Amino acid sequence: MFQRVLVANRGEIAQRIIRACRELGVETVAVYSEADKNALYLEQADETICIGPGPGALSYLNIPSIISAAEIADVDAIVPGYGFLAENAHFAEVCRSCNIHFVGPDPETIATLGHKARARDMAVRAGVPVVPGSDGLLRDESHAFEVARQIGYPVMIKASAGGGGRGMRIARNDPSLASGFHQARSEAENAFGDGSMYLEKFVENPRHVEIQILGDKEGNIVHLGERDCSVQRRHQKVIEESPSPSVTPELRQRMGEKAVAIAREAGYHNAGTVEFLLDKDDNFYFIEVNARIQVEHTVTEMVTGIDLIQWQLRTAAGEPLDFKQDDVEIRGHAIECRINAEDPDRDFQPSPGRIERFVAPGGPGIRLDSHAYQGYVIPPYYDSMIGKLLAHRPTRGEAVRTMLRALDEFVIEGPRTTIKLQREILQHPEFLAGDHDTGFLDRYYQGAAASVRSKKKQS
Repeated sequence: MFQRVLVANRGEIAQRIIRACRELGVETVAVYSEADKNALYLEQADETICIGPGPGALSYLNIPSIISAAEIADVDAIVPGYGFLAENAHFAEVCRSCNIHFVGPDPETIATLGHKARARDMAVRAGVPVVPGSDGLLRDESHAFEVARQIGYPVMIKASAGGGGRGMRIARNDPSLASGFHQARSEAENAFGDGSMYLEKFVENPRHVEIQILGDKEGNIVHLGERDCSVQRRHQKVIEESPSPSVTPELRQRMGEKAVAIAREAGYHNAGTVEFLLDKDDNFYFIEVNARIQVEHTVTEMVTGIDLIQWQLRTAAGEPLDFKQDDVEIRGHAIECRINAEDPDRDFQPSPGRIERFVAPGGPGIRLDSHAYQGYVIPPYYDSMIGKLLAHRPTRGEAVRTMLRALDEFVIEGPRTTIKLQREILQHPEFLAGDHDTGFLDRYYQGAAASVRSKKKQS
């Protein structure tokens, strides 16, 4: 096991990594920006190093600063968490050239899986179902028209280097394909420096189901069941749960086997996630591989009892998995609500600023991963997540009720948050029945807006 590691991230995931390291007896060095100088997790690290001003480009994305901090602190490894440099193949290669372990897959694996067109080709070779679409990258707009007419509208235009919903557009006819192609390409060039595009058949009203994988450097790979991430807005996840209310044990086995198959094709080790679309007829299609830990890894930890962050460290250090696929057992049901500093009534406008009052929920079955506290100032530079609230109970119904109780207890005053929205979603008949899909939240808001317009007319 490593003796000393650098945590190249911030917020709740930095705190989560530090906690895992302390339990393993590993010393931690936490880097931070000037905006995070009062972060709570800095008090839990063994050493802290400031790496630059608030904006991420000048701190958490500044590879020379992070490598310099790692060399000064004399660490064995760098743990990237999620976001920032977690899926940056160049950063992983720099770590390797500096003889510092990167806690994640090899740079070559990250580069291949990070390019969605190449990842799709790899899925095909591994026998994993993919959505019908272009055979490789689109040459130009006319090529996009050719593919769309061949597979039929609607279609999804996707950036090969995309992520987080950027560089994606739905087209239902030729005019929307023409405009969407150029908009998505421009967005991708600005966000990722790569304007290469491909095209897929758009699956109407699917569920978003992902499989957690874990592999060691000896070639052992297991899957840890699925997470349902269908409650999302603009491709950003809002609520996650495990197991999925729509996945049977037989379907779980089939999806898990396909996830492991593409991981083997990629020579994957460490923690990762294979994402699928699941249609109404239980047909599933490969979307992408996230070659890192996910925000929502916590629901998998709750239902399996497996500490994914510790196993990231252990496999990166060369330890083999000490369990096999048959040892993995899903126990109970876990739900995660992302608590963000955003105003849902104003199109999820970020709401940074000082937290004047912070009262955390607790009780049986509740877990809160949060770096926030009363008096903490949420910076304007980063993701707006305040924390992740989880409920784990024997059944889905019990987990929902426990989560509602915890949301009622959770008090955050100062910034606007998504707590009220989470309560409303959890009590919606469509969610309670487990019949929701990726279009659920958009339909919900359209219905709410129509209700408001109707009330205004009546008054």
